Amino acid sequence: MSPGRQRVARSLSWVEIESAALVANLHAFHERLGTGVELVHVVKSNAYGHGLELVAREAEASGLVHRLGVISVEELVRIRAARIKLPVLLLGYVPLAAWPEVVDHEGDPVVFNRESLHALSKAASERGRQVRVHLKVETGTHRYGIPRAELVEHARLTRELPGIVLEGLTTHFANIEDTTDHSYAEHQMEEFEAALEDLREAGFEIPRPHAACSAAAILFPRSHHALARVGISAYGIWPSKQTLVSSKHVTGAGFPLRAALSWKTRVGQIKTVPAGSFVGYGCSWRAPSDTRLAVLPVGYADGFDRRLGNTGHVLLRGKRAPLRGRVCMNVIMVDVTHIPDVALEDEVVLIGGQGDETITADMMGEWCGTIAYETVARIAESLPRVRV
Repeated sequence: MSPGRQRVARSLSWVEIESAALVANLHAFHERLGTGVELVHVVKSNAYGHGLELVAREAEASGLVHRLGVISVEELVRIRAARIKLPVLLLGYVPLAAWPEVVDHEGDPVVFNRESLHALSKAASERGRQVRVHLKVETGTHRYGIPRAELVEHARLTRELPGIVLEGLTTHFANIEDTTDHSYAEHQMEEFEAALEDLREAGFEIPRPHAACSAAAILFPRSHHALARVGISAYGIWPSKQTLVSSKHVTGAGFPLRAALSWKTRVGQIKTVPAGSFVGYGCSWRAPSDTRLAVLPVGYADGFDRRLGNTGHVLLRGKRAPLRGRVCMNVIMVDVTHIPDVALEDEVVLIGGQGDETITADMMGEWCGTIAYETVARIAESLPRVRV
């Protein structure tokens, strides 16, 4: 038995990652982007819950990915500790005291503060290194980003400060996923192109501009530039229903995506509760008749959202089993009255397929009033991730 499978054998719940699905999704984006556009596989936030090191290794082995994208210095350090050689784009804020680690671990940072440029220059100069930086310009999302009026000044700093080479300009879309009206995204593309022109007029040529996220990479070739940062859809999850609808009206419609993640647990106990019995904390569900329950060792501490209580379903022996009662910290209860052959330690699917039934991350997100991104990203990092 492999070390991964040994860990699963003693685990209460675990996550399986289908390697072939990951590679198929990366290949689809590689084809969509075409020659001359680098594919950046975003593996931030534990690879959207899929397992940072596992996914990064798959990306490197695929030969389809030019760079990885992470959100923090900690993730950069983990990537290098896993002996992954791909260039790493560091997308998030870097504490001023952490710039030496960025230099030591060969990160290519996205920068949006003057103070960061000075701290990076000091760390790089002390080590005799040159670090490639990407400036982030504000185009309308109003998160991290340099106001366009201050962009040239920041670019000049990269020329004046030792140890820094200006490689890229980037931005991020605010409203490309939540609507089929892409006028605001078009406005942001225009702002980004104008910012690039500002830099060119000031004497700066930017080798690698990039703006595209998953949705933009699918819908807007105009957004591709030199790099495309593909996150959620590299894992086989559509950014939104609106993106899926919009994709049917662009060149190359029928874009294929395969969900790579399955989340599983096992039956920990089976019991019959008499009619009229309350189930779980708060007595929020009462059995209308004698009811057979399976108790499962997974809960909100594992990332199984508390809002799923009395709402969600799991799959057992290829059938849907509804949750009864509240989600506990480490336990849920499901109704298996209609599934007579359930046995102790039967495999239970929380996300994924079993028989003819499927529960997707999107479904779980809808049950909770949230999105698939949150559903998968919140799966506890402590759970084993196993490549299948």
